[in-house]
Amino acid sequence: MEKIVEPVVFLCIILLGYAFKRIGWVKSDDYKVMQKIVFNLLLPAAVVASFINNEHDMRLLWVALFGFCASVIPILTIYAVTGKTPLGNRAFYMLNGSGYNIGCFALPVVLALMGPGPAIAVIMFDIGNSVMMSAGMNAVTTQLLRIDDTQPLTPEEQSQPLGPRPPRKIMDKDARRLQRWANFRRIARNFYSSAAFMTYMLMLLFMVVGFSIPHWVGTVLQPLSNANAFCSMFMVGMLMDLPHGTKEVKSVATVVAWRWAFAFIFSVAAWFILPVDPEIRKAVIFVCFAPVGVFSTLFTDRVLGNARLAGLCLATTAVLGLIAMTVANIVIPA
Repeated sequence: MEKIVEPVVFLCIILLGYAFKRIGWVKSDDYKVMQKIVFNLLLPAAVVASFINNEHDMRLLWVALFGFCASVIPILTIYAVTGKTPLGNRAFYMLNGSGYNIGCFALPVVLALMGPGPAIAVIMFDIGNSVMMSAGMNAVTTQLLRIDDTQPLTPEEQSQPLGPRPPRKIMDKDARRLQRWANFRRIARNFYSSAAFMTYMLMLLFMVVGFSIPHWVGTVLQPLSNANAFCSMFMVGMLMDLPHGTKEVKSVATVVAWRWAFAFIFSVAAWFILPVDPEIRKAVIFVCFAPVGVFSTLFTDRVLGNARLAGLCLATTAVLGLIAMTVANIVIPA
């Protein structure tokens, strides 16, 4: 009974966020305020607190590498398989079928169901995952599909097999250098402007060099860390919406099918491949069922102008992921 109480509470918080939006107490775009609070304050606090309260096994670096592979493989696979799919659907599947919502979902769930010990594995997984979530996912999608993400695709462009930007080689050497530098700065800005990503990198550096953060820092940050779970789940509820027609249902169902197929594959791989304790492997399996990332709504809005449908994907995969994690917690004995 105790193993399902926390997930039920999380589900109620998600529904509460949706109810607040439906009755008009919050607006559809108010999630952006909560997003800034979570990503720039609460999530970094939760990450630092978890690092302070847990031992740092260098074998966990394998979990970070696994997280990176688990974020890269799906987006490349979806690109390879959906060659005959219209551009709009293809971009939507690539942006929402890969990457994991860890800091705002998997981390609070693992903390609630398994305690603070395995949470360090979740953070290490997100170090690899955040490389794609912060900027890599958008860069890979727009480059492979030849999309100019400075403005959303028109309906006519979304029906084409590839984007309107043809591959062209700039002949002038200086112009090519300036273009590469501009692309590099744009991608780098997405990384260093993310407080969560920079916190991950700092904690990883501390782990490698063996630096210990004073425990009083964890005591100060603990109230903020505790608030991360409620605010994150409430934000998911604010992003929830109902589908408009069977076309949107089909799009969401396709994303769910892709994500769950990879979730089972990566879960098996994590259990049999990762050279870490069973409890850590169990936490990684939880993460494999994490929902669509919040950044996916931003990238989907930038490329397709349809953040609402990405939010629907996030909410749907969040509810299903919560169920999957609860079942995994009961079934897996570790």
